[in-house]
Amino acid sequence: MSTQEKAILGTEEAWDSGVLGSDEQYVAVSHHSTDDLISEALSLQPISIRLQKGLIENLKTIAELHGIGYQPLVRQALTRFVDCEMKRIATEALAVKRKEERLAMEIEASEGHLKRA
Repeated sequence: MSTQEKAILGTEEAWDSGVLGSDEQYVAVSHHSTDDLISEALSLQPISIRLQKGLIENLKTIAELHGIGYQPLVRQALTRFVDCEMKRIATEALAVKRKEERLAMEIEASEGHLKRA
């Protein structure tokens, strides 16, 4: 194992524990172009939304308890909601389609029965 491989070993844990990345001397504001590149890479689009102050404070409290910022928390919550709603919509559409197919089969069967009678 090379020296560089040894240095990289355990890096994820070091970031998670705060050994790496928490020294203020290395903190800097990112350039606007960096933000744009990150947003583009992650397919993020900035939006503007008005929320009640109390809701934002509650989101910030919840986010802090989860160890994340409130905006990523809102993204997660919206993603979960949209995923759940899309599944519900698909399930309902499938149920409607199946009901229509059953009804069509029943109509065919009754028409066939009437022709034989």
